[in-house]
This record gives sequence, structure tokens and C-alpha cells, in this order.
Amino acid sequence: MAGRGRPSREAVYRRFETAVDELRRLGGLPRPSEAQQIWSDIWHLEAHNSTAIEGNTLILREVEALLDQGRAVGAKVLKDYMEVFGYGEAARWVYGQAVDPGAWTTGELITLTELRNVHHEVMVKAWEVAPHPDATPQESPGSFRRHDIHPFGHGMRPPAWPDVPALVGDWIVRVAEVGHDVASGAIGLRTLPVILAEVHSSFERIHPFIDGNGRTGRLALNLVLIRLGFPPAVIYKRQRDAYLEALDRADHGDPAALAELIARAVIDNLHRFVVPNIAGPARLVPLASLATTELSYEALRQAARRGRLEAEQGSDGVWRSSRKAVDAYLANRFKRDRRPH
Repeated sequence: MAGRGRPSREAVYRRFETAVDELRRLGGLPRPSEAQQIWSDIWHLEAHNSTAIEGNTLILREVEALLDQGRAVGAKVLKDYMEVFGYGEAARWVYGQAVDPGAWTTGELITLTELRNVHHEVMVKAWEVAPHPDATPQESPGSFRRHDIHPFGHGMRPPAWPDVPALVGDWIVRVAEVGHDVASGAIGLRTLPVILAEVHSSFERIHPFIDGNGRTGRLALNLVLIRLGFPPAVIYKRQRDAYLEALDRADHGDPAALAELIARAVIDNLHRFVVPNIAGPARLVPLASLATTELSYEALRQAARRGRLEAEQGSDGVWRSSRKAVDAYLANRFKRDRRPH
């Protein structure tokens, strides 16, 4: 049940549907070569937060310096820098292959070769300075584990290692089915977050690698999202406990909390980075896409309701305005503020 002031889960799924429809009307995701800053901002956030969930200590400023300039700012252990650097390289590959796949293209959302390549890129830099202490030569980055894994903290036990190749093969087939069902309309946008949550949690249950499964699983999910035409989902380090609890609930047959987390992450990236940068100044977009640190969504909504901001509320309940209208509202508001009292 939604708390006071918090949208219900169904409302979040409707917002997800609306946000994706908005993106499609605007022409879809821009390629990294066309909108480098959008992808760069998401890239920094994902590399920082996804590694931080696993215990990495670099702060965002250090991540940006490392990925943009190759500089190790700060005084952290070498392994932490290599983890972020490796994840950054893997994320760059995912973004590029998803939007402009080149020779890798197969028409599927993800292939076994791509999954193993993502894991290799995620792990190889850190592995060079701090390999997993229990790994055999057959368990290097990109290779499946040949060990059984101890049960997770909540009691879930990953499958025995000889079963991993077949289970991953089944998982790849399932992801392909999702892609075909979305393309045919058999899966609608409102139900898609639940399907994606099931796909993500099932990968984490298989735990196919001896290390790096969380990072690889989140990048695999983002490869799927981008190939479906959506922006990546960034799970923030402050959401770590909620994310792990949602995975636990999904392990026990209830993917709803994880689905909501994924849907909110996609919506946030759409509103924060993508839509404001691809819509022209006169194009109507959701108010959430026009909010800033100085001018919150709630302030914009109140201005729209009072008729002070040129905006319209659609049949879906979403208020829309334009950057041009917001600029005009700000100019008039500042004029009012300067009037003598």
C-alpha cells in the first residue's frame, strides 16, 4: 500500500507507460554520439552507484575524474579504482552496443557472448590487482563459476555450479521471449516492469559467476532496457537496503517492490536527463522534466494550477508545459518579486 503522498504501485506503472510514450513521441533515445552529455551524466552515476552498492568507497567526484581524465583522485585502495574503471568500461560498451550495436547485432536483447563480455569488462581490471582468492584459472572474468555458493543471507541457495550453463541458457531464451512479446504487443508497458524485475532477480538467483554478479546483472538489465528503447536504470547506493530487500522478496515470488524500483529508476532518468535535452524549447513535456533544484516540480504544478504557468493537464492526469513557458513564468515571477510592497 502506498504511504501518504506516495503514488501507488499502479500509479508508478502508469507513469512508466506515460514516460516511455513521451520518449517515443520525441523520437526515442538519442545516440551517444548525438547527445554525449546525457549519456556521460548517466554513465558517471551508474558507475558510482552500482559499484558503491557492492562496497566501493569512491565518491562521485573521484569517479568522474577517473572516468573522464584517467586520474586517481583521493587516497583509496587500488582495487576500488580498478573496480570503477572496469565498470565504467563495461557500461560504455553496453551503452554503445545497445544504441549502435555494429558487428555485435543479432536482433536479440542480449546474447550469451554479450553477457560473458559484460562480466569480463566489469571484472578484468580489478582482477589484475585483486583476483578472487578462491577462483581457479577456469573462473577468470567472463567464465562461469566452478564452485558452489554459500546460501545468501536470507537463505536462498544458488544452484550447483554444473547447472549454471543450462540455467543461463534458459535465462537468455526467456529474455529473448520478452523482447519478442514487447515488439508484438503481447506485453504492455504497464506490466513490463514486473517482467523486468523477474528477469533481473532470476539472473541474480543463478549467480553464474564467482564474483561480480550484482554489477553484471544490473548492466545486463540496462542493456535490455536500452535495446527496448528506454534509458538505463540507476539504482542509487542510498537505495541499497531497499534494493536487496526487493530482490529477496522477488526470490520468494513477489517481484512487485523490485518492479517499482526499476520503473522509478527509468522514469527518473527520462525526466532528469533525456527528455529535457531532446525536446525543443516550445515542446510540451511533463512538468517533472522541467523541474530544477531552484524550481521544484511541486512549485511548477502549483503555478500551473493557478494559471501562472502556461501548461495543460492531459487525460492521463499529467501536467505538461515547455521550457519556453517556464522561462516566461520565471521572468514574470521575478518582475512581481521586485515590485515594492
